[in-house]
Amino acid sequence: MFETYAENLNLLKNNSHFRDIKDYENKDEKYIYFNGKKLLNLSSNNYLGFADNREITEEFLRFAGAKYSFGSASARLLTGTLPVYKELENKICRLFNKESALLFNSGYHANVGITSSIAGKGDVIFSDKLNHASIIDGMKLSSGKFFRYLHNDTESLEKLLKRERKNFNNAIIVTESVFSMDGDIADLKKIAELKKKYNCILMVDEAHAFGVFGRNGLGISETLEILPQIDILVGTFGKAIGSMGAFATGNKILIEYLTNKARSFIFSTALPPITIAFSKWIIDNKLPETFEKRMSMIELGKKLGSESHIIPVIIGQNAETEQVCKRLFDAGYFTLPIRPPTVPEGTSRIRLSLTTEINEKDLENLCNITGLKNKTTTIS
Repeated sequence: MFETYAENLNLLKNNSHFRDIKDYENKDEKYIYFNGKKLLNLSSNNYLGFADNREITEEFLRFAGAKYSFGSASARLLTGTLPVYKELENKICRLFNKESALLFNSGYHANVGITSSIAGKGDVIFSDKLNHASIIDGMKLSSGKFFRYLHNDTESLEKLLKRERKNFNNAIIVTESVFSMDGDIADLKKIAELKKKYNCILMVDEAHAFGVFGRNGLGISETLEILPQIDILVGTFGKAIGSMGAFATGNKILIEYLTNKARSFIFSTALPPITIAFSKWIIDNKLPETFEKRMSMIELGKKLGSESHIIPVIIGQNAETEQVCKRLFDAGYFTLPIRPPTVPEGTSRIRLSLTTEINEKDLENLCNITGLKNKTTTIS
């Protein structure tokens, strides 16, 4: 009965594609403990160090006491909501100066729910070629048509808009701001111009920029001062904020539409109230203190050849990528091989993910091992 599955697993193993869940012993801020070794963790999205900080955890629990439960036991449209959910949504609206907001259980829930529901029959989505899998999955589930333009190429986007926009009713342009696997940044100003020129809805996923970029940590959209031109902005609490969950904020009609149509929202048990409270507490009390650290982290990423705190070291083949990870492990660094289908064939890589706790000295030995000079370095 299971022979085909076993054959497929063996094929993955033979091509260095096989994935398994690692048994980590502990995490302590910028370090992770694995196979009896203390390693500098360069594979985490805990950009501001909040998720594993014991002092922050203890401070929050003193604040929270027994006010918030550890379970919601229902979807929000049933009985799975309390005032703290609306308090966080209202906070998001004030921060981004948007009309409405909606919480989701994760960035995946948000993106798949939005892109699967926002484009109906007769509608179209124009998506960056390297947008996250959650966006792609949602588009595949939608009733609309979708086109993928060349990565970070606004000329390619406009060619598609010229050719196809007139053939559809609603049109949505979707892009990440900081791309999760390449660390590069979308030309949001130009995309906003095209959105206006071709009468489109603009959706921007700020998952890897929220909490990192901008004076207030609102992302690339804040840095470029184009927040008013974005119709749906997505952010996550599970990365820089160190919590769990995600949000969509924007036009009230669109958010109400998602509340009624996004299946990943409608049919999911809501996150625990204490998780929602923690996200809001971090945004209220800890995020405002991080500006200088965030800027230092971004500058370090630029020194290593990236546009952001995410530095891809492209190696090429799967087996070689695994070998480099092993060399780094032996030297005290925890990295993971990023392979297809997460990235295109022939571009397997190590994705170095900086946090505010990591400094230049921490990476000296790593740079010697990898020969890291820029984000397209081939390692031998």
